[in-house]
Amino acid sequence: MNKKLRYGIAIILVIVILIYLYTYKPHRNINTETAAYSVTVAELQKEFTTNDSLALRKYQDQTIELTAQVTTVDTQNKALVMDQKLYAIFNESLSKEIIPGKKLKIKGRFLGYDELLEEFKMDQSSIVH
Repeated sequence: MNKKLRYGIAIILVIVILIYLYTYKPHRNINTETAAYSVTVAELQKEFTTNDSLALRKYQDQTIELTAQVTTVDTQNKALVMDQKLYAIFNESLSKEIIPGKKLKIKGRFLGYDELLEEFKMDQSSIVH
């Protein structure tokens, strides 16, 4: 009986450890990941207009590179609006050199499309040099 109890406890511990490791994965570092897609805001708009559910499955939670023109700079929230359709949140403070009208290439995690505001959302963004 004592032997069965030990095996039972060992199996339960292994299961608990596996569940913990599956649930609490380490955070992704988007800066070191290679981009799965390299697109423009116009291309994203076209794909989401054609078939939004297919486009969402394709891009959501993927690392993408995007080239666009800066529309608005929000230094307080570390965010940019690009081509009036993409809202990108950055991990680090934005440089004073980033001004509206400047063309930039950024990389970040694509979150999705906000139909209410009609804009795409990205976070963990960084500027690609």
